[in-house]
Amino acid sequence: MRMEELKLKTARLEQLKTFYSNVLELGITAQTERYFSVQVGDTLLTFEQAEPDEGEPFYHFAVNIPENQLAEAKQWLARKWNLSLSGGEDEADFPGWNANAIYFEDPAGNIGEFIARHNLGNASDKPFGSHSLLEISEIGIVREDVAGCVRELNEKGFPHWREGNEGFRPLGDEHGLFIAVKQGRTWFFSDKQAEQHPVTVKVRGAGTLEL
Repeated sequence: MRMEELKLKTARLEQLKTFYSNVLELGITAQTERYFSVQVGDTLLTFEQAEPDEGEPFYHFAVNIPENQLAEAKQWLARKWNLSLSGGEDEADFPGWNANAIYFEDPAGNIGEFIARHNLGNASDKPFGSHSLLEISEIGIVREDVAGCVRELNEKGFPHWREGNEGFRPLGDEHGLFIAVKQGRTWFFSDKQAEQHPVTVKVRGAGTLEL
């Protein structure tokens, strides 16, 4: 599954524009007073201004990086921004997924993740930089009824992937995963509880979904 475009809401448009252009060094491809877009590898990421009644939206999403460059990614980001910690550790190990990751929280409270998936043949010998952000490979889809969300996504052609439980289900593949989670579940490497906010995603071969 390849996410070609991802649109998220934010109440902090200007702060995010500064973060994604200056800290993550991603070029802005389009902008108005109501939105801006940056290219994250193969995925176009757009943040749209939230309406007052939409509160302070935040999301969890992950970005694939070369599978051999987690240490370089950590050094690159830590020079410019705080890494998120869990139990004093700044790196996550997912043996069941054959992956390692680091986390950060952007100025709007979005929980970002750089993940090195060792099953993917995407190793690089180039110095790590913004060009090393290959694609958005996860977006959290928050629901009170996770099982219903999973059925809906299955019916749209997105299969289960790896382990899960009644409050956490990954669907898709290592290039693109919907992470269906129960509302109120605490996000990994964060103390924030999952909230449902609008997600628009264009998936290659499957069209645009409003989730």
